[in-house]
Amino acid sequence: MIKRTYAIVLEPQPDGGFVVSVPALPEIVTEGDTEAEAIIMAREAIEHCQSKGIEIPTGPGPQVLDVTVEAAE
Repeated sequence: MIKRTYAIVLEPQPDGGFVVSVPALPEIVTEGDTEAEAIIMAREAIEHCQSKGIEIPTGPGPQVLDVTVEAAE
């Protein structure tokens, strides 16, 4: 069995919990009450896509960088 690794984006929510997306599969947006739960939800969503035969792109994932700008006071 081949294993693939996918980048995910965890976004903390103001009221708690995390929204998680998978840049390689833009249709996947899910959430969890904790970071660990959100990661599990992302993994399950990717596995669901695989089981449905949805083509999942391979190759290098997205690059995430920080950009610093002056903030208005």
